[in-house]
Amino acid sequence: MAGAGGGGVRDMDALEGVRSIVLKPSESLDEGRFTRIAGADFNDAGLGLPGLLASLATTGFQASNLGDAVDVVNQMLDWRLSHEKPREDCDEAELDPTYRESVKCKIFLGFTSNLVSSGIRDVVRFLVQHHMVDVIVTTAGGIEEDLIKCLAPTYRGEFSLPGTLLRSKGLNRIGNLLVPNDNYCKFENWIMPLFDQMLQEQSTENVWTPSKVIACLGKEINDESSYLYWAYKNNIPVYCPALTDGSLGDMLFCHAVRNPGLIIDIVQGKYKIDEWGSHSCNPKEDRDHSSWWRSTQASYMQRQYVSQWCRLCSLYQHSPRV
Repeated sequence: MAGAGGGGVRDMDALEGVRSIVLKPSESLDEGRFTRIAGADFNDAGLGLPGLLASLATTGFQASNLGDAVDVVNQMLDWRLSHEKPREDCDEAELDPTYRESVKCKIFLGFTSNLVSSGIRDVVRFLVQHHMVDVIVTTAGGIEEDLIKCLAPTYRGEFSLPGTLLRSKGLNRIGNLLVPNDNYCKFENWIMPLFDQMLQEQSTENVWTPSKVIACLGKEINDESSYLYWAYKNNIPVYCPALTDGSLGDMLFCHAVRNPGLIIDIVQGKYKIDEWGSHSCNPKEDRDHSSWWRSTQASYMQRQYVSQWCRLCSLYQHSPRV
């Protein structure tokens, strides 16, 4: 009996040890720092799109990240210089309340080519059309895909389609998107005469920079479905540090062989965007270049990637140069 009693005590001690671990008392969470998780109430007839977007921050998982990104974008759109304390060394004009209220945040929009290949291109076009961004940084594919889509459509396919089979049919796969070779043929036929024209203009004017080339292409495509068209029309600069990449690079190479002499000054393009005081940090090579530009500035405030769900783009906030 004594042995049995001793075993019972040991079992109770073991149980208490387990309970102390599994049911360890919680520290209280400060609700000023931690948000309660709750989703959208679709029984609320007045929920609407603003309410749905506001609920994302409290939904949890990736939805909360998207909700945070929405909040940062709204801060960027709402920001005015008047929200900041005047610098000690600012001149008299900068102290004018009307002027300070008029100065908005400069917004850099960065994206890679796959987003333009997809239907997200139409979202980018909307932002540029309505002047909701100030500067664009993208890849060569982000340029050519916009132009090619004005000439011929892209189609939905499957991620699993084998490249060998597609190649035999003259088709190219971008994820689950299909682009016929004919699209690139149309692109070549459209752009080569423009390169000839640029070469002629170069003899009487300065050499080209990537942003000048892109503005010219946006002007000549003259298609309202193109974000490059709206960037040209709204005088929004588009920077592409790696303009010679992709199909566009192939076209430039072929033109150089057939009709040599066209010069595109990449370094001048870097200099121009540095004048904007870039504080952005974008995907792939546009991220690398704009990170370097950001590192040369002292007035960097904050950045925010907006890449949840569809990885639409990257938007960034920085203090304006005044």
